[in-house]
Amino acid sequence: MGFANGVAGLRLGGSGRIFQTLGSTLLLAGALAGCATGNILTRAETDPTIITGSIPDPVSPSAESERASDELTIRNAVSSANLQETGDAPIAWANQDTGARGSITRVTEYKDRKGVLCRAFTASLERFDGVSQGAGEACLGPGGNWTMRSFGSI
Repeated sequence: MGFANGVAGLRLGGSGRIFQTLGSTLLLAGALAGCATGNILTRAETDPTIITGSIPDPVSPSAESERASDELTIRNAVSSANLQETGDAPIAWANQDTGARGSITRVTEYKDRKGVLCRAFTASLERFDGVSQGAGEACLGPGGNWTMRSFGSI
């Protein structure tokens, strides 16, 4: 139809210029519509060699190693606290390796049956998986190193 209008516009001469312009426009629109309906995407194929935005999965420590790291951080806070200065005030702790944090309260210093210096305490744990309370006991071992004798959820 567009082609016929273009031809008709040419035959009409000077008075048919409007038809000529209209016919040319329709001819061009018809040609472009034919290109658009070819559905190029049905012939498209994927190239498995092209990889964009490829980021390796981060290596995350296991839950057990995170728990051990948090216990170590809590033990260090308990053992390094100056109980005469802190009194009953909570002792803040934070583990930058795991993102966990919390506070240590009710620290009680005593000597066990063998005369070993120990500190019993409660601690709050704020982690990505929730908030919990724990209780533990850290004791001064041979050579002046503190060890966590016990720690668990309450």
